Order: sequence, then structure tokens, then C-alpha cells
Amino acid sequence: MPDATQTDAIVREIHIDARPETVFGFFTEPDKLTRWLASEATLDPRPGGINHQTHPGGPDNPGGPYFMRGEFVEVEPPSRVVFTWGFDNPEVDPDASTVEVTLTPEDGGTRVRLVHSGLPQSELASHSDGWTEMLERLAAAVEGRSRGT
Repeated sequence: MPDATQTDAIVREIHIDARPETVFGFFTEPDKLTRWLASEATLDPRPGGINHQTHPGGPDNPGGPYFMRGEFVEVEPPSRVVFTWGFDNPEVDPDASTVEVTLTPEDGGTRVRLVHSGLPQSELASHSDGWTEMLERLAAAVEGRSRGT
């Protein structure tokens, strides 16, 4: 029987005007991940390696900073990365949920498909909105443009 506190997965997709080899690094290299997702990152991109990120607070999330604690589950350059996702301080326990990212060549760029599963019901809306915004930030960072341009 499914756990009543779990939700369906969040699925987000975006096209980015860069090759998968370029986009992949924005999920596995700290200096690139901190351009769009976190303010600090410690990454060891291999199965079992750590994926620790610091996410600052802000007007829409005044409880920050948030300390994401997870580990890499699958790392298949340049097409796939899977990692666990949770926090030390808010409602999603470390390693409680999973983020799967698939990078597929498309029209001279990359189709990024992100699936976040295992979140508690209470976190679905904030993570759903958050991933929409973060993927826009990813596209801007990879493409070397300001958000909104």
C-alpha cells in the first residue's frame, strides 16, 4: 500500500541551447552548480559520493539557509545523473527523496528532464514551483545570459 504522505513525482522539462556535455557539468561541478542552484556545494559525482548544497533563504523562504544533504546514486556522463535530496533543517529528511536528471540531445541543444520523487505532500508545491524557477536559472547560467533574457 502506498504511503499516504508521499506524492506523485514532480516532472519538469526545459530545452537548453548547449550540448549535453556542457549541461552535465552544471549538475556535477561545484563551480557550475553554484551559478544556478546553490550558494555553496561539495560534490563527489560518483555512485555513493556526497552531494551537499547550501541554499540561501530569501523573501519567499525566510527560514534559510537550507542545508541539502544527499548522495549521488547514478552518474552517467553526459546523459544522466541521479541523486538523493533532503535537508538538515526543513521538512524533507536527508536522502528522503530522489532527483533524476536525463539529458537528451535535441535541436542542436539539450532536453533536460528532471523528475523529483519521494517528497512528502507538504513539500510538493514549494518544490514544484522551485524546480520550475531553478531550471530557468539553469538555462540562463548554461547559455551565459541573465534570467529573463
